[in-house]
Amino acid sequence: MDIVVGIDVSKDRLDVAVAPSGLAFAVVNTQAGIDELVARLQSVKADVVALEATGGFETPAVAGLSSAGLSVIVVNAAQVRAYAHAIGRKAKTDPIDAALIAAFVMATRPTLRPLKDAETQALSALVARRRQIVQMIVAEENRARMALAKETHKSIRRLLSALRHELESLDADLDDHIRKSPLWRVRESLLTSVPGVGSATARTLMAEMPELGSLDRRQIASLAGLAPWTRQSGTWKGKSFTGGGRGKVRSALFMAALVASRHNPVLKAFRERLVAAGKPKIVAIVATMRKLLTILNAIIRDQKPWKSA
Repeated sequence: MDIVVGIDVSKDRLDVAVAPSGLAFAVVNTQAGIDELVARLQSVKADVVALEATGGFETPAVAGLSSAGLSVIVVNAAQVRAYAHAIGRKAKTDPIDAALIAAFVMATRPTLRPLKDAETQALSALVARRRQIVQMIVAEENRARMALAKETHKSIRRLLSALRHELESLDADLDDHIRKSPLWRVRESLLTSVPGVGSATARTLMAEMPELGSLDRRQIASLAGLAPWTRQSGTWKGKSFTGGGRGKVRSALFMAALVASRHNPVLKAFRERLVAAGKPKIVAIVATMRKLLTILNAIIRDQKPWKSA
């Protein structure tokens, strides 16, 4: 990494810092601005371009930069802020944040992973929207249980009907999206061969974890935020914990692990052994999530469906 570019993203503007030259500039966060950005970064021969995840405002820039052949990574904002704290950087402006992102990448040299292609991004957007609709349905169902007035119940029923219709439409769109790709059809079939893993979990993994099958079990667990962190200093040893990683993947695996711990004989026995050994139930289910992910990773790697024995 000789030339690293940090970009601070906002709704209207992209602040850019080039390291180690110290060049700094800004462009508008529009297609015209992104085109200008691509041209300027190609002219300085950027090796890596890093942006923070900012709730979707970074997506057009990431797509434009990566399609132009630039190496793009999306960094974790919490890790960048922790780095700033560690080096005593308290000032915060958009240009400073851009330079900080570049410095963070130069200091940590994160592994470059392939970004999602356009079709996978479209699948990811559909999966995310489906999750939002399901959350709205759950919220309305909870309101229905609490509502006392008849008129309120009628309103909730109307909205639930519309949301369930939209959910059916999204599921049809997802089915159509999967059918267009032989690779995705095979992957979904392989993933759902595991008892406890349904289409929703499989599609979340396909959309949010394209690296599945290409990494070892420790790397894939770390990517999902399921690798335990050890806390130790001298003779003191604290409890290990998990965190970080891809929240959408963890949420999907949590529900799948709950189902699998009841209906998948291998994972049910695994969880029961941990509980019998005195492990708290939440620790046992997190370990089951990790084991399930390891199984799914091996299935995609080997292209062989689930076998219980």
